[in-house]
Amino acid sequence: LVGISEKADVYPGQLSGGQKQRVAIARALAGGANILLCDEPTSGLDPISAARMDELLLGMKAQHPDMTIVSVSHDMASVKAIADHVIVLRDGGIGYEGDLAGLANSDDPYLRRFMDRTPSAPAQEDGPGQGGYPLSEQSRALMHEALDAWLGRN
Repeated sequence: LVGISEKADVYPGQLSGGQKQRVAIARALAGGANILLCDEPTSGLDPISAARMDELLLGMKAQHPDMTIVSVSHDMASVKAIADHVIVLRDGGIGYEGDLAGLANSDDPYLRRFMDRTPSAPAQEDGPGQGGYPLSEQSRALMHEALDAWLGRN
């Protein structure tokens, strides 16, 4: 499924970064995980390998519709390719929560800079501590429900 069966007899030190990430995904699948947590799944990968990782995650999503995939990423190209729901963290809280279209169409100055990769803004536009909001109760409940199910706590 993860495309590295030819590496079954290879030592971990002989695998590339992308291959190691694929092995980690295979281990999660072999363990029957209902939630897959991906921390920067495209980090350190060249653009072609990153696109393959996105393809792999999309394929897993299609083959395992009951699995929840949570990906933490700074790679906006990957986020745009794989995300259904996006949370942007800001100032210790949530700067945005919703779908990609809402994020892309936001008129919030910080989110515009975030999406456009613009380095700075006037101080009055985006001071520290402004703009973040706590996780919605609905999202908090869904996260807790999914984690409880994953951990076998019902």
